[in-house]
Amino acid sequence: MTTTDRRDFIKTLALGTVSATSLGAIDTASAEVKAGHAGSLISAGDTILFQGDSITDAGRSRPDADKPNHQKALGNGYAWMAAAQLLVGMPDKNLTIFNRGISGHKVFQLADRWEQDCLSLKPDVLSILIGVNDIWHQLSGKYDATVETYKTDLLALLKRTKKALPDVELVICEPFVLKCGAVDDKWFPEFDAFRAAAKHAAEEHHTVFVPFQSMFDEAIKYAPPEHWARDGVHPSPFGAQLMAHEWVKTVSHARHA
Repeated sequence: MTTTDRRDFIKTLALGTVSATSLGAIDTASAEVKAGHAGSLISAGDTILFQGDSITDAGRSRPDADKPNHQKALGNGYAWMAAAQLLVGMPDKNLTIFNRGISGHKVFQLADRWEQDCLSLKPDVLSILIGVNDIWHQLSGKYDATVETYKTDLLALLKRTKKALPDVELVICEPFVLKCGAVDDKWFPEFDAFRAAAKHAAEEHHTVFVPFQSMFDEAIKYAPPEHWARDGVHPSPFGAQLMAHEWVKTVSHARHA
């Protein structure tokens, strides 16, 4: 990140693209990033890629997709907030950060676009959050699959990724929901099996695992589920900031496998 890029980036923050709450959290997270800096998963010059569905997409601009480190390209969700924390906390690392999440996608749809939207970017750190649509669309009758489909497809995608990019550092994020809005009793206990499948995939491939569900389970002790995700699936700015903080904390303190 050049001095000019960093100046523009800070200016973007100052103009209010990120809420005041997020700015305060960036200061805190920046200190955590620096604390976990030495020997961490993220190295100087790394390309970091966020992949997933609408939670990652978060309204990112498609025309600006190839502009790393730009807010429009990174969307308005946790990926942008995590990127902001990394870029402020690691100014000497010259990181290149992309977002390629697409709303509505399931694992097989990631696979369909993997060459263009992942492998061709040659990420050094690849973060994947996927799974909520794999169950949500099944429950709504729009998708005929099971948790076994999700598990098999995810493992195949990770195997394909490691074959093409043997040195990539994988970050598997736990699918999560909050019990409100669109999320009711019919999601359970099946949704817990999706979470377990994601964790199994992370363990099998010795990747970093970001425990978003347990984070939100703790958060609802302090504010109702609707505060963090009004429909139970898509995080509010408050929920997205929690996710960004958890992602940065987990990844910046992880070590190379």
